[in-house]
Amino acid sequence: MNELVIMHDKQAVTTSLVLSEAFGKQHKHVLEAISSKINSAENSAQYKKMFAESTYTDRSGKQNKMYYLNRDGFTFIAMGFTGRKADEFKLKYIDAFNKMEEQIRNQSFQALNQSTDDLKRANLLYKIANLTSDEELKEESLKSSYELVTGKSIHQKKTDYQKLYEAVTERYGDSVEDNLKGAIRFIRVWKG
Repeated sequence: MNELVIMHDKQAVTTSLVLSEAFGKQHKHVLEAISSKINSAENSAQYKKMFAESTYTDRSGKQNKMYYLNRDGFTFIAMGFTGRKADEFKLKYIDAFNKMEEQIRNQSFQALNQSTDDLKRANLLYKIANLTSDEELKEESLKSSYELVTGKSIHQKKTDYQKLYEAVTERYGDSVEDNLKGAIRFIRVWKG
C-alpha cells in the first residue's frame, strides 16, 4: 500500500485510492460516497473543503478520477466503514497524520529559529551602521541588514555575513555594543 498520508498543496492528505485499498472497497464505491456528499445540497460547501478532485493514470495509461481527502474528509468517509480491517486502518491513518503534522511543526520551528538568527544578525549590523562614521562600513552593514531581513539580495560585495557575525560574536559576545569601536576595527580587518 502506498503511504497513508502524503503532502499535496502544502496539506497533509490521503487519497480515495488509498482508502479503497485499505478498507477493501472498490474504488468506484469510494468515489460514489465522496461524490454523493459533495453533490448533496446539505453542507456541500463544507464537503468541498474536505475533498479535491484529481486524476491518476492506471496501468493501461488511462486517466481516472480520484480524490484527495484532508483529515476531515478522511474522517467523514471512514466513519461509514466498519469492521476489524476498518478499525486497523483508522488507527494507522491517525498515527500517520499525527507524524506528518509533527514533521510540519518541526520544519516550521526550524524555519522560525533560522529567521530569529537572521534578525539578530541584521540588528547587530544595523547598530554598527548607525554607530560608525565609516561610510563604506555603514553602507555594507545597512545592505547586509536589509538582505537578512527581506531575503532579497542587493548584489554588491560578496561577504559571508554569517561567518562575520559568528566571528564578531565569538570575539565580543554580548558586549559588542560596549566595545563597538573594537568590533568595527575587527570587521574592517576581518578576512573571513
